[in-house]
Amino acid sequence: METAFEVLAEPKRREILNLLRDGERLAGDLVGRLALTQPTVSKHLKVLREAGLVEVRVDAQRRWYRLRPEPLLEIDNWLAPYRHLWSDRLDALEHHLDAMPDDEPETPEGSP
Repeated sequence: METAFEVLAEPKRREILNLLRDGERLAGDLVGRLALTQPTVSKHLKVLREAGLVEVRVDAQRRWYRLRPEPLLEIDNWLAPYRHLWSDRLDALEHHLDAMPDDEPETPEGSP
């Protein structure tokens, strides 16, 4: 079985997960939003399903897909040691912005 890293190396699979972030979607809805053929979307969904990143709920003839965030912990855990790099840069930006002089709002002539 492929790891979450390997599965998410494909941009269209990441796009599918982005679409599923807000909740369940029908397979046909994913086809329309991705501008891909139904067989291509089905192949991507199969890979995502086998990796445990999505699950499917069958409702009569329709297939509803939803995100399973738990497997993303593998990626989150891998990124953990690198977070300080972003945090340090954001802290530096905050200090820089705090040190900048505030612009005084201009008042129209004749105003006190």
